[in-house]
Amino acid sequence: MTGDYGSPVLHPDDLGAAEFGERATLVQFSSAFCQPCRATRRILADVGSMVGGVAHVEIDAESHLELMRGLDIERTPTVLVLDSRGRIVRRASGQPRKADVIAALGEAIGAR
Repeated sequence: MTGDYGSPVLHPDDLGAAEFGERATLVQFSSAFCQPCRATRRILADVGSMVGGVAHVEIDAESHLELMRGLDIERTPTVLVLDSRGRIVRRASGQPRKADVIAALGEAIGAR
């Protein structure tokens, strides 16, 4: 997972989400027939359940093309890790490793 994106800030309504996590949010861009997207969903759900105050938001890439272009997302799965303010702290294209997601969450939770 890589970081420092000029610190764009996202809001729940930007993603069609009811709300973000109190401490951090894992945003996953997926597509219907993407096998790595299914594996990524399981990884993010598992990590999210281990850490309180973390939400997992999954976005259908095909239904949100304008948002994907605006965030320069070119493939699925892509994961954005947001801090409590909605700032993008880390991003990964392709299926992330669980250890990398945990490390990115640690960074997001520590970012104030």
